[in-house]
Formats: sequence, C-alpha cells, structure tokens
Amino acid sequence: MKLVRLGVSVRTGVMFGAVFGAVTSLVNATSNHYADLESRAATTSGASAIEIASVMIDSGWAWAGLAVAMGWLAARTMEGGPGERIPRPLVRGAVTGAVALLAATAAYAFVDTVWRGEPLLSWYLSESPIWWVAGVVLGAPLGAVGACAVRPGVIGLLARTVVPVGAAVQMVVLPPGRNERITTIGQTVVWTLAVLFVGFVGVRFLSGRRSAPPVP
Repeated sequence: MKLVRLGVSVRTGVMFGAVFGAVTSLVNATSNHYADLESRAATTSGASAIEIASVMIDSGWAWAGLAVAMGWLAARTMEGGPGERIPRPLVRGAVTGAVALLAATAAYAFVDTVWRGEPLLSWYLSESPIWWVAGVVLGAPLGAVGACAVRPGVIGLLARTVVPVGAAVQMVVLPPGRNERITTIGQTVVWTLAVLFVGFVGVRFLSGRRSAPPVP
C-alpha cells in the first residue's frame, strides 16, 4: 500500500511538473519573440502582459511553489489511517516535490529544444546540470514543507507561509524584469498577493484556534 501511494504521488508530480515546465518555456519564448529590444523606449520602459506573466512564472519562488504545492497535494490526498506516523507523508511530499521539479526541468528543456529547432536528442543538454541537481537538492525539502502545510498548529502555519514570504524576499534580493517598469509591476503584484495570502492564512489559523474545543 505504501508503494502504491508513493507511485500515485510520483505520477502526480510528473504530470503537474511537466505541465508547469512546458507552459513556462512557452510563455518565455512567446515573451522573447514579441519583445521589442531594438527600441530604446521599449527597452527602458516597455512592458506587456505576456512579459509580466513570464517574469512571474519563471521565477525562483514560482518553481519553489510548485514543489511545495506538490508536497501539500501528496500529503493531503494520500493520508493514511489514524495510526500513521508523520514521516510517511513527509517522505511522499519530499519525493513528489523533487520529481515535480525534475519533470518541470525536463519539460522546459524539451520545449526549448523544439522551439529552437534543435535535434531532439540534445534536449537534455539544453539545461545546465545545476538545475537537475537543484531539482533534487531543493525539491525534496520544499516538498516536505508542503507536506507539513496540511498539519495544524504553528508548524503548519509556518509551512503555509514559506512561499509567499520567500516570494516577497526575492522581489527585494532579485527584482524581476529587464527595466524599471516591469520590475515595479512585478514587485507590486507579488507583494500584494503575498500579503493577502499570509493574511488569509493567519486569519484562518486564529479562527481555528478560537473555535477549537478546550483541552480537558
């Protein structure tokens, strides 16, 4: 039964990861195709909806969010019986998070190869080995964080705020976009969503604590 659950988690990670990677590659390619980099005005202040989408989806916090979301989904949909210990969903979350990032990297590289018209046999070389290593090294702990997000209490609260807090920090450390206008739009969108999400999670947490029955 454990292997069956783990197999379902792996397939889920592969499916969602592949879709995420392929969509990210297509959005980036489309954005680069229509970007007017020969015009000084467009270079310094130009922006388009597709370019804003590109800097949003192809960012570190978005890829981290994929791994966390897959870990959360694995733990939430593959829960065991009342006697199941917590390491099992943590392991499923970690495996699913790593697999999702590996699948996303593979799909991204494959779509990039097709877009550029290069030989399909070279698709796995189009991405630096560091991204394949990062898929495992970062995907596993991020997936475990996602698995912790289903837990009640402070641990679950902290796990649910990892992605929005990380996204907000990245907007300061690594601002998105190729010009000031895109950077400002990206930062505004991410900071607004991060504040709203953290506020929502905090309100639900406090409401749950107030409505919980007293412990005898």
